[in-house]
Amino acid sequence: MELTPEQITAIAEAKRGGYEAVIGLEVHVQLKTASKIFCGCSTRFGDPPNTNVCPVCLGLPGALPVLNREAVELAIRAALALNCRVNPSSRFARKNYFYPDLPKGYQISQYDQPLSEHGWLEIEVSPEAGASGLGAEKRVLSPEASLGSARDKGASGVNTEKEKATKRVGITRLHLEEDAGKSLHEGFPDSGEKTYLDFNRCGVPLVEIVSEPDLRTPQEAYDYLTRLKQILQYIEVSDCDMEKGSLRCDANVSVRRLGAEKFGVKTEVKNLNSFRYLARALEHEIARQVAVLESGGVIEQETRLWNLAAGRTEPMRSKEYAHDYRYFPEPDLVPLVVDEAWQERIRATMPELPEAKRVRFIREYGISEYDAEVLTATRALADYFEAAAKAAPDGKLAANWIQSELLGLLKEAGKEIEDSPVGPGALGELLKLVAAGTLSGKMGKSIFQKMFATGKRASEIIVAEQMQQITDASEIDRLCREVLAANAPQVEAYKRGKEALFGFFVGQVMKASRGQANPQMVNEVLKKLLGGVARDWCPVARDSC
Repeated sequence: MELTPEQITAIAEAKRGGYEAVIGLEVHVQLKTASKIFCGCSTRFGDPPNTNVCPVCLGLPGALPVLNREAVELAIRAALALNCRVNPSSRFARKNYFYPDLPKGYQISQYDQPLSEHGWLEIEVSPEAGASGLGAEKRVLSPEASLGSARDKGASGVNTEKEKATKRVGITRLHLEEDAGKSLHEGFPDSGEKTYLDFNRCGVPLVEIVSEPDLRTPQEAYDYLTRLKQILQYIEVSDCDMEKGSLRCDANVSVRRLGAEKFGVKTEVKNLNSFRYLARALEHEIARQVAVLESGGVIEQETRLWNLAAGRTEPMRSKEYAHDYRYFPEPDLVPLVVDEAWQERIRATMPELPEAKRVRFIREYGISEYDAEVLTATRALADYFEAAAKAAPDGKLAANWIQSELLGLLKEAGKEIEDSPVGPGALGELLKLVAAGTLSGKMGKSIFQKMFATGKRASEIIVAEQMQQITDASEIDRLCREVLAANAPQVEAYKRGKEALFGFFVGQVMKASRGQANPQMVNEVLKKLLGGVARDWCPVARDSC
């Protein structure tokens, strides 16, 4: 039963809150290996079509698969990071279906004996968030957006977000399989009549990560996928580049009345090639299913495609069941045995995971939860912060400068943290000068911008441009006396009670010193010379003095 977008919106809005969504995600992740899972062909992206192929990945008669050990170890690494139980024995199986870009007529996957099962990961959810998934909070940003927005939000260390609760999302299984080829439907003069096939991707190693149906809103699905991607990148099993197809997501979604125990009929939504599209597609599909049920229709189990241009899901085919694929054990591969010793060797090489790193940063460096969240967004950023914090006199100071200065400049320059012209040691050196009072905060920021533009260290720029802060008492006294002598009318007005002019005098001294005079010393000398008690005045932001 297909309804118009207007009908879907009207009915869903009227029934808001009466239903809850049930969502599970199937995520395919390409493993970061140099060669394919069952042959020696390259996995390099972007090579000319059909150049990275051989009899094995093309499924030619008599060619036999040989399992890639590196792919297995990366899959085990992912399973351990996601708290899965790695099975001591697992089997590969043939998943039979016809598609033009599947040359063998079957895919080698795993079925009833997967590599790992029963895992979980945790996401943060708003305690007051509704369960319906209709009108769910629109906090949908790209994972990278949080880095660029840190400068705009400021780095005060105050977390202005609402209180969050932790939700554990179950992971049913993580198993190994090979990828299919790629059908090219456009880009050729006769694309309107023909489909071209590129088999380079055939046999590229994947893990499929299947979640339990524990997600209840599009935002939870978005947050789950964000956390999953972050973990996989931290442990370096995949680059998770959606533009290259390294991470692909399908969503299974159904709706049921609030309080009902039985799940509704699910649909599978495909073509979700970005995090934002995932959330938008789920919002539409949930609303569509509610509208169908409220109109007296029934939900059919089917696969639907997300049509970005139209902003809706559209039917693709009736959903297959497991028996449709006629699974049976792969006769050309022996069972995969992973003993405890192998697992422990891999576990010993695992890096600190994002959540553990966040907790440690808060404890060791005294930063806020918000700061820790931003600074652990990627492993490279976390490593940069920790190196800068160790080189700087204070971890909070390093956190503030990275968020308020460095991330903004990186975003403007289109650079990643790995490409920063200012290394963490150089930043730490600058912050020592600021903390010691050798440089004012304003001068420090000016020097930092020059460091970013030139790649030079602070000490080099200070010497070359004579930017040291003036802290010599006699020199500051001389500057203050010259300013007061040159502004005699303002001095008289100040003495008659116009105390606001004190800021004018401070500003004139700072101007005469090209911003290099120590603001605190300027305040003290001017108070003494003017013969009155004036409040401290800083010509720039308080935290820059």
